[in-house]
Amino acid sequence: MKKARYIFCGLALMAMVARAQEKKIRKADTKFTNYSYASAIRSYEGLVADGHTEEEIFKNLGNANYYNANYDEASNWYAQLFQLGITDIDPEYMYRYAQTLKSLKKYDASDVWMNKFRRARSNDQRALAFGNNEDYLERIEANSGRYELKNLGLNSKVSDFAPTFYGNDLVFSTARDRGLISKNIHRWNDGAFLNLYRATGDDQGNFTALDKLDRKLNKKTHESSTAFTKDGKTMYFTRNNSNNGKFSRDGEGVSRLKIYRATLVDGEWGNIVELPFNGDSYSVAHPTLNKDETKLYFASDMPGTAGESDIFSVEINEDGTFGTPQNLGPQINTEARETFPFVTGSDILYFSSDGHPGLGGLDIFATDLKNDSGRVINVGRPVNGEEDDFSYIVDEGTKKGYFASNREGGQGNDDIYGFVEREALDFSCHTNITGVVKDEETGALLADAIIKVYDTKKDLVASSQTDANGTFAAKGDCTDGKYRVVASKTDYDEGDKIFTTVNAKDATGIEVVLARTDKSAPVGTDLAKYLNIEPIYFDFDKYFIREDARISLDKVLAYLNEYPNVKIQVGSHTDSRANDNYNLRLSANRAKSTADYLIAQGIPESRISFEGFGETQLTNDCSNGAPCTKAQHQMNRRSEFIVVE
Repeated sequence: MKKARYIFCGLALMAMVARAQEKKIRKADTKFTNYSYASAIRSYEGLVADGHTEEEIFKNLGNANYYNANYDEASNWYAQLFQLGITDIDPEYMYRYAQTLKSLKKYDASDVWMNKFRRARSNDQRALAFGNNEDYLERIEANSGRYELKNLGLNSKVSDFAPTFYGNDLVFSTARDRGLISKNIHRWNDGAFLNLYRATGDDQGNFTALDKLDRKLNKKTHESSTAFTKDGKTMYFTRNNSNNGKFSRDGEGVSRLKIYRATLVDGEWGNIVELPFNGDSYSVAHPTLNKDETKLYFASDMPGTAGESDIFSVEINEDGTFGTPQNLGPQINTEARETFPFVTGSDILYFSSDGHPGLGGLDIFATDLKNDSGRVINVGRPVNGEEDDFSYIVDEGTKKGYFASNREGGQGNDDIYGFVEREALDFSCHTNITGVVKDEETGALLADAIIKVYDTKKDLVASSQTDANGTFAAKGDCTDGKYRVVASKTDYDEGDKIFTTVNAKDATGIEVVLARTDKSAPVGTDLAKYLNIEPIYFDFDKYFIREDARISLDKVLAYLNEYPNVKIQVGSHTDSRANDNYNLRLSANRAKSTADYLIAQGIPESRISFEGFGETQLTNDCSNGAPCTKAQHQMNRRSEFIVVE
């Protein structure tokens, strides 16, 4: 009985512990669901310390840290998630894990997980972009080193970001006003709500004073990401959904972002109104204007969004009303985050993304809106790094600008950095075309071959020449489609190779094979005359090969090696001295001696026949009894090489 009582008490205690643990899990889940990520992280970490290893805990710990840009911590929890060996985990976690590995500079490991993600979601824009840019690190490196950076003195120990030009001044968002009561603390990251500040600048780009903007603009909500008209009298800015200026949430517990417009009247900002395409079930944020202020660009997850957030544009009508927002499409927007757009006077769109191939976290990218191809370029280091880099702006006239980053070495969570762009980004699109040219028969690499690349319209796209190693490199067109590489070289027929370019992917490893042009002599030709060599002469009454004859014989030998299908007949002759039968025997020996020389040098016997003609085919009038000099008789003591096949 006593034993049973102990067992019952033990079971009851276990049940109480289990209920307590379940309560902790539910509480942590509630915090995560309500976007209280900072608090959720602490709760989940406590559960892991107690021995919990549930899939959902690792997922939420990874995500909570990921959304708070704690990529090293997120990477740790995603790694533990995959160590569970669960086979049906959403591929999105593969992608996020790959991103966090980049932030740890583990690019090879990141590529492994990106390839897993690509196999799991082959039609995902991010998978396609990675597959078409496996050399993305080299491409980023090619765009790197164009900037000089400096951390600004206006930064605080917390978060400062979203700079905007306002004349010589800079308007930005900051969390430096940390409240003393919980209403002023944001549950996402335990930071203060963001407010808008203005840094007064001089003509040298130095900031001499720092002031908080009007109270009508800064409420008990987040305010960030401003855009101003050129006359400085209209302002667009981002603010959380609010109720009478106070932070409010929707039915899902989310406080969405909205864009507001304000006007400057008598030196004060007022007439603050929501833009009509805002929504209570989605966010609209980070406005920027084009040069003529006829179009507003922004980030949103409104209906029609491909990923977590996309870049949109909307027409601003002359009467101040707005058109219908348009998604900028799959060349720019992916299934991940595209955000913080900025449009220059020449219609270059800069934006941040963790969907395009980058160095880790959010990277800054650029695209030329005037170009229909929508080619997206990573701006490179040092602006981009392994952490989040975002809210980029630049003055194209001075080449000076600003962006924000949470990289190491800053003063706070996010810092604003100033920069000078020393070299412009090259938006001219080209692909690298590389390969070799080879001899068809021998496989030897051919130097000095002329390379020409044509498109399907037979227009010349690029040209080059092979180097001493038979390799070539050319810059081609980025337009999707088929291209033809044509190689030509003296003594060779032209050769070509077809390749296809998709999404500006380089064409490498092209091999063009050339066949030698058939310049063999026609049947019946005497090679001695065809090759313009000295005749093969013999001494009087002799048939051995003279030293001077070897030079000409070696040229015949080289020709036979060059054209391995040619067959010849060696025909030898004598002068008219001695009787006819003797001369026939002597010429036969001369023909055999000549043929034996070529055979000894490796020419197959099947390619050489020989015959002696005695004195029957004299080259002059030195027949029997005719008075001739020794030199005239020498002209008849010879061998000829007649092409017979």
